[in-house]
Parts: sequence; C-alpha cells; structure tokens
Amino acid sequence: MATKVWDGFIRGFHWLLVIGIAVLYFSGEEGWLEIHFVTGYLLLALMATRLIWGLIGSQTAKLSSLFHSPKTVLASLKSSAPFVGHNPAGSLMVLAFFVLIMVQLISGLFTTDDILVEGPLVSYVPYSWAELAGDIHHTNIDILLIAIAVHISAIVLYRLRGKNLVKPLLTGKTTEPVAAAPAMRSGLLAYGIFVVFSVVLLLTWGYEPLMALF
Repeated sequence: MATKVWDGFIRGFHWLLVIGIAVLYFSGEEGWLEIHFVTGYLLLALMATRLIWGLIGSQTAKLSSLFHSPKTVLASLKSSAPFVGHNPAGSLMVLAFFVLIMVQLISGLFTTDDILVEGPLVSYVPYSWAELAGDIHHTNIDILLIAIAVHISAIVLYRLRGKNLVKPLLTGKTTEPVAAAPAMRSGLLAYGIFVVFSVVLLLTWGYEPLMALF
C-alpha cells in the first residue's frame, strides 16, 4: 500500500529548483543577463516560499525535520531502514543546498560587473562589499555544482542498493512500510505564496530585465 510522504509543493519545488539552477548557471555562462536576473528573482521567491512552508507546511516539509545529531546522520548512512521523508543524511544535504543556494542568490543582489549590470542592492553597500559579493557569487556556484554532483552520486548509489529516491518526488508516495502516515497539507497554499513573492520581486527588481525579454 502506498503512503503519501510529499505534498504537491515540495515535489514542484524540487523540480522547479532543478530547472531554475540549470537556467541560472547557463544564462550566467552565456551572458544572457536578463534571463539570469529574472531566474534569480524567481528562485529567490521559490526559496522564500520553501522556508515559510518549512514552518507551516506538511510534516515532511518542516524545517525541524531536517535537523539531526551527527550520530544519527552517521547511523543513517549504515542503515537501510525506511524513513518518512528525508533520512538524516539526506536532510544534511538538503540543509547544505539551502545554504549554498541562498548564498548564491543573496550575493547576486550585491554583485556588479562594473560595466552594464548590477544587482538591485549594490548602491546600498560600499564598493568593497560589492567586490566581495562578486567573489562569493563566482566561487559559490562552483561549490554548488560540486554539491549537486555529490547529490546525484548518492541517488545513483541508493538506486544500486535497491532504493529509488526519485520516484517518490514524482508521485509523492512511497511503497515502503512506514510506522504512521505523515500529516499532509495542500501545496496550493504554498504555490499561492510563491506567486505573490514572484510578482512582488519582478515588479520591484525584475521589471526591467523581464521587459527586455519581450
């Protein structure tokens, strides 16, 4: 019997994040700055929504469910026992992604190329801070790519061990035995929050690059 473990927003968040980071990276590499900025604002809205959903959302979406002791994380690496939501080791990776992605997005708000474009908050900080933000922005993306490679490797390793981590993030359900079904909330509320954040950010900071795309 299948048990629902991921609500609609968490599943959508995961795949929107995958697409968004890919677009953010390639647009930055190719110099498609309008797309880069618009994507960055949408990802910022997505991450802000995820953090809020981590407070008011489904049981498996809670931020509190991501924090475990080092002993518990190490034990989960050796165990194949089913776990509702992210297991402790997976939770550690999720937290690392949250930090890396937020560092990337926030540093981008303070970054300038000294020629044509600059983040919306550059004028509010000393130039030395903007330089530091630019260095962080360019270094952090490499760290993020390494983390993504580690994440994909872990998914492949688990698959070889007979555990499919991707399918539940597509269907929202697991067929593994669980002690009790987690409490779920409709993801529609979270999508509504995401839309509001997206509109606000695009109208305040992203209007010019967005219009340049049309």
